[in-house]
Amino acid sequence: MTKRDLVLRISKELGLVQNDVAEIVQKTLDYIADDLAAGSTIELRNFGVFEVRVRKSRKGRNPNRPKNEVVIPERVVVRFRAGKELKERVEKLNPSKIV
Repeated sequence: MTKRDLVLRISKELGLVQNDVAEIVQKTLDYIADDLAAGSTIELRNFGVFEVRVRKSRKGRNPNRPKNEVVIPERVVVRFRAGKELKERVEKLNPSKIV
């Protein structure tokens, strides 16, 4: 699903103008991104939690030159943990039907 698909589904279901829905969806995503960029945690009940984490530095290898070790510096990443209801809905999926 793309952002455009989401806008179309919401506007059709609620009978709202697509431009208004697109603006609301974009503002929502902007606010989430702004808070994550500030280091905050975003909790969307029954959906999940977005949080900022620090990934430790580690040693890696270049696949083209496996003898050379490369130090991968620590960095900040966004992590998502699915909420209870989302986990339950996903667990009902049949693995053989996932593409």
